[in-house]
Amino acid sequence: MLWRARVSLWGCEARNRDQRPWPAGCGWIMDRMPTGKRDFDKEAAVWDENPARIKLAHDIGSAISDHVPLDTAMNVLDFGCGTGLLTLRLAPLVGSVTGVDSSRGMLEVLEAKIAAQNAANVRALLIDLDAGDTLTGNYDVITSSMTFHHMEKIASVLNQFHRCLVPGGYLCIADLDLEDGGFHGDREGVFHFGFDRALLHMALVEAGFDRIMFTTAAEVVKSNSHGETRKFPVFLMTAQRGERPEPAGP
Repeated sequence: MLWRARVSLWGCEARNRDQRPWPAGCGWIMDRMPTGKRDFDKEAAVWDENPARIKLAHDIGSAISDHVPLDTAMNVLDFGCGTGLLTLRLAPLVGSVTGVDSSRGMLEVLEAKIAAQNAANVRALLIDLDAGDTLTGNYDVITSSMTFHHMEKIASVLNQFHRCLVPGGYLCIADLDLEDGGFHGDREGVFHFGFDRALLHMALVEAGFDRIMFTTAAEVVKSNSHGETRKFPVFLMTAQRGERPEPAGP
């Protein structure tokens, strides 16, 4: 039986049971359509109890600081910030960080951390793009860690990032390289089994970004129910806001 899935990067459609990159501008598909949005509110209280998440945020933060010239005059937006593991990792290196997430539960954990650490340059902001909210403000840097595989409409998110970045501002996206779906035991709310770097590069160019670079920032090790260990690489993509080309004339 063939399963039908929408490819959300460029709006094209593909039909296949397997997830794999498709040529001619298509992205990648999943072996089933997601049945709904993952309820991160239920996971917020225990989210930070997983040491692998702490290490991943540290590794991604280190990779960002290695590849982007952060300074204390910069305003940063951390999109999909969750409990603020990356947000608070970046806070001492920049002027301010706004942590944005669609989960009130996750943001409540972040707000408690902000108060406990007296992190005066950090704020939490509830924004749900799926509910029609939009990003506002002007930022020198936008970061997003392990969030894009939960976003169905990648192109529209990139367009909002481009609009909110100052000219020459930096975009930093960390997420899974293309994989077979084994990373998530529960695939609820997972729209992408990682990303093909070349195809994501194309989407960034389409959205008006340039100076696009990829590096492997981290590796997540997971064991399945049979005790088998797998390694999942996580890339860091950095880019800068460029000017979109003018539409071709008649």
